[in-house]
Amino acid sequence: MKINKVHWIIFFVNILYVVLFGIHFFQKGNFEFVWYVFIMFALIALVSFLHLKYNFTTLTLIGISLWGIGHMFGGSTLLTKERLYTFVILPLFTTGDSTVFRYDQLMHFYFYIIATVMAYQILKEYLKKDVKWLPIAVFLVFIGMGVGALNEIFEFLPVLFLNDTGVGGYYNIAWDIVFNTLGSIVAVIYISFKRKNLDNKFK
Repeated sequence: MKINKVHWIIFFVNILYVVLFGIHFFQKGNFEFVWYVFIMFALIALVSFLHLKYNFTTLTLIGISLWGIGHMFGGSTLLTKERLYTFVILPLFTTGDSTVFRYDQLMHFYFYIIATVMAYQILKEYLKKDVKWLPIAVFLVFIGMGVGALNEIFEFLPVLFLNDTGVGGYYNIAWDIVFNTLGSIVAVIYISFKRKNLDNKFK
């Protein structure tokens, strides 16, 4: 497919903010997020490759770019004294080492909305027009949960090699999985209402 000017702008904006945050994290000695910078470059490469094949909507590309910016800010102290990921947006309740509702949980919820929409835009290329939607919807939620499991592995790796990380304990990981799943469910509900025109929207 031919990449339009907007898509090139989105691509270079992503490269730029990842480089700038990479410099910031290195200067601060935040090597956990230096690791995530490499993950972000890999993600940009993966999304770019998939976009060439499956032609994601412009809204989807903007959506995942906004998550990337939010993710990088989450590991920084540019906006708050502590890492933004520890910021409690609304203190609903606390379980173990984790308070709900935190910025971290918002980012997990939001990312898996975008990731599940992207999974649908890939999967739709292989679906028949008369396919039953319910099994596909369930499958999409499972895809989101599977990507979430991979994400937790990437979060776990710095714990093995660094003395100090912000990954958190069991409750934190469990709530990450919960909000990943909730994000995927919300995405499937959205797709259920919009799937007839989702592929032509915001291109």
